[in-house]
Amino acid sequence: MEKPKVATVWLEGCAGCHMSFLDLDEKLLDVLQAVELTVSPITDYKDYEFPEVVVGIVEGGVGTVEQEEILKKLRKSCRLLVAWGDCAVFGGINTMRNWIPKDEVLRCGYLEIISTVEGRIPSDPDLPELLDKVLAANQVVQVDLYVPGCPPSPEAIAQCLTGILQGRPEALPTAMLHFD
Repeated sequence: MEKPKVATVWLEGCAGCHMSFLDLDEKLLDVLQAVELTVSPITDYKDYEFPEVVVGIVEGGVGTVEQEEILKKLRKSCRLLVAWGDCAVFGGINTMRNWIPKDEVLRCGYLEIISTVEGRIPSDPDLPELLDKVLAANQVVQVDLYVPGCPPSPEAIAQCLTGILQGRPEALPTAMLHFD
C-alpha cells in the first residue's frame, strides 16, 4: 500500500513549528514510516512544484506575493490543509507591521534603523514583493485543521497527524490548545 504523501511549507515565521515537529523524537520515526514527506524545509526542498498530496501543512503567515502563490499551490495540490502555529492560524507576530504602511515599514527597517550604515531599500527583481498586510493562511485559502501555539506542542502535532492518518481528522481537544 502506498504511503500518504505530506508536504510542508515554512512561510513568514521562525521555523519553530517545524522544530516542534522534529521534537516528536521517537514518535517522529513512526510518523515518517507512515507517510512520505515530499516537499518540506526538513528535506531542504526549495522547488514549490507540489506533487498531489493527502496532507499539506503550512507554517507562518503570508507576507509576500511569493508566499501567497506558494500557499495557493499547496492548497490546490492537497486534500487536507493544516495550519500549524500562531503565525499560520492568526498571522502571528508578523502582523505587527499591519498597522504601518508598507513603504514606512521598509523605510524604517532599511534606512532609519540605528544599525544600518548607508542603508537602502532592496529593489532586486528576484526579491518577492511585500503584501500590504501579513495574512493568516485562512485569509488566502481554505484551511481544514488548525494547530495553534507558538510553537504548537509536539503532542498537539502528534495528535493532529495521528487523527489524519487514522482517517479521522478533527479539531484538537481544548486541553491541548495553547496560545503562548
